[in-house]
Amino acid sequence: MRLVRRWVAEGYCMDTKEETAEEKGEQFCLELFSRDIVHVPRSTSMSYMMRMPSYQVNGFFREYIVSRSMEENLVFALEGHCSVNKQHTGRHLAIGSTWDRDMSVYRGIDLSRLRSLTVFGKWNPFFITDKMRLVRVLDLEDASSVTDCDLKLIVKLLPHLKFLSLRRCKEISHLPDSFGSLKQLQTLDIRHTSIVKLPQSTIKLQKLQHICAGTAVPMYDDSSTVESIPPPLEATSASTSMSRPCDATLVSQLKSWRTRCIQEQPSCCNSGIELPRGIGKMMALHKITVVDVSIACGRPILEELKNLTQLRKLGLSGIKREICEALCSAIPAFIHLESLSLWLKKNQTGCLDAISSPPEKLKILKLYGYTGKLPAWIHMLSNLSKLKIQKDMIMQDDVDLPNSLPKLNTLNLSSKEFQHGQFRFHPHFHQLQVLEINCNNRLQAVKFQPGVMPRIEVLRIFCHDVSSLRFSGLQQLINLRDVTLSGSYDERVKQSLELELGEYWQPTSSTSHGALVRWRRASL
Repeated sequence: MRLVRRWVAEGYCMDTKEETAEEKGEQFCLELFSRDIVHVPRSTSMSYMMRMPSYQVNGFFREYIVSRSMEENLVFALEGHCSVNKQHTGRHLAIGSTWDRDMSVYRGIDLSRLRSLTVFGKWNPFFITDKMRLVRVLDLEDASSVTDCDLKLIVKLLPHLKFLSLRRCKEISHLPDSFGSLKQLQTLDIRHTSIVKLPQSTIKLQKLQHICAGTAVPMYDDSSTVESIPPPLEATSASTSMSRPCDATLVSQLKSWRTRCIQEQPSCCNSGIELPRGIGKMMALHKITVVDVSIACGRPILEELKNLTQLRKLGLSGIKREICEALCSAIPAFIHLESLSLWLKKNQTGCLDAISSPPEKLKILKLYGYTGKLPAWIHMLSNLSKLKIQKDMIMQDDVDLPNSLPKLNTLNLSSKEFQHGQFRFHPHFHQLQVLEINCNNRLQAVKFQPGVMPRIEVLRIFCHDVSSLRFSGLQQLINLRDVTLSGSYDERVKQSLELELGEYWQPTSSTSHGALVRWRRASL
């Protein structure tokens, strides 16, 4: 979770004998949720709350937090038009998207005490100065106009960084060779950038715990896959605010990767990154997502990853038959693994069957592009709380399989084909609280039998060109209180769902075109 990792980097959460710094941070979050200081959907599922993309702070508490922070010179923000004469100082600076980017105002700020910088909207090179050497957190998620040249300067002037997020900074194409100088770095987030490879100097970062990379392509985005993939350098250079060299080899790699995503994995794709040799010596790593193992050195990298016995989360893409033996041999070595995401290439039936002993602590499993019968070892995952299955064809056996998982509280099913055109949920699923279904026009019915899912609270239906979809048995889900229908669908689908929900349900939100509708159960 982004917020928790920031807290850890800023020193608000620390490891103890009883729990890790991240576990402590998650407990802080849950306490904020329980006291209604931060608003979240009314779900008791911790995993559901912790993966919410955004939260809203209670209005009263927000005003109090902002006023106290400014009084104590702890946090300050630049928004709209700021006066040059106004005193700006503090440990945490947030630059809003509405700020007019007045350089004279910025140069008047005392940045010597600054510990974190968060930028929304457009980035400007003057945001980084040699007065900010104590900054530990640099969060540029969704910021625009950040270039490779800017990143090189960031690495030079901010040597004490512990948290660096470049997520969705699509003009960033590579990390500089000097990247290994960030000796204190703990978290690196380069998801949805144009970076395809980590530099060799990365292995010098012995405190690095989290590597977040890769770019996922939506399942139904066959015709417009490239829209979800970072453009090559030649396509973005015209909009770049600073000139930079164009690496022809890198452009070629990006084009090759885009073609590979479209042609070889039409149903699912995650680009992944290439790891440097020596990654197996970075013993502090807890999380690596997503690694491309389809390249020539995929097998040696898997052998190195086996040394990282402290891994908690791992994501691998480009899985093909040639490396299945090495993969199945490596996974049992991750005895502390809690989350595993695997993207398989097309027609890799039975590729994962040889895993003899899956990690006992595994809580989250995501399988993308799997074909054929699901591996039998899934039944052995007694601690699994979340399961995501994305297949070209989901069989009734796939729907029934989670019945054997005693702690499963979140289930996500995505497919292009459905056996008999329906999902039929039989009794059991006793702990399930969140059900998500990603479907197209080939899914005709979703049926819930009596006694099924006694604890379910959240149902989400994501549609892709759905013209006819019937629901039955929803009124038997006595604890269901939040239903969302989104995507592209016929008005009849919405009417069918409303009719099945009954009179005690009220729509709470919808988009202007009806693409997203949400219902809440009214208080009885």
